[in-house]
Amino acid sequence: MRILDSSAFIHEYHTDDETASIPLVKEELTGEHAFRFDAQEGAGMYVHIPGQGTVDKVLRAARETGDADVLSETDARLIAAAFELDAVLVTDDYAMQNVAERLNVTVEVIAQDGISEQRSWKFQCQGCGREFDENKERCPICGMGLARKNPA
Repeated sequence: MRILDSSAFIHEYHTDDETASIPLVKEELTGEHAFRFDAQEGAGMYVHIPGQGTVDKVLRAARETGDADVLSETDARLIAAAFELDAVLVTDDYAMQNVAERLNVTVEVIAQDGISEQRSWKFQCQGCGREFDENKERCPICGMGLARKNPA
């Protein structure tokens, strides 16, 4: 089974496997892309609503990787749906790929190159330069804002 992100409808993704998505994806789509969602649903695509416990698990994994601030509600619920249905997540979103990999969810990309490695982001103070494992609103040392930094 394939769980389809918005990019699958935008890029006219096709597969012979069973497909599923979530209601929030349809809300993100407009025009012909929304019609593609409706057509897929009419052709048998399963619309799944993941459980809150699984969504919470995805959000914990996103905090661990440092992707929590860039992952939307739709993104988290798509990963949760793929996790619950033991399905392949179809997306071009790098943050989603990173969190999915942390949860051992298989990802298929469409129009972009996929991620080459799983990352746990660091956060660096824009003032004093100190690094933190978790994002904070302000640096607890000097009070400046933090920015996400590639851990490599």
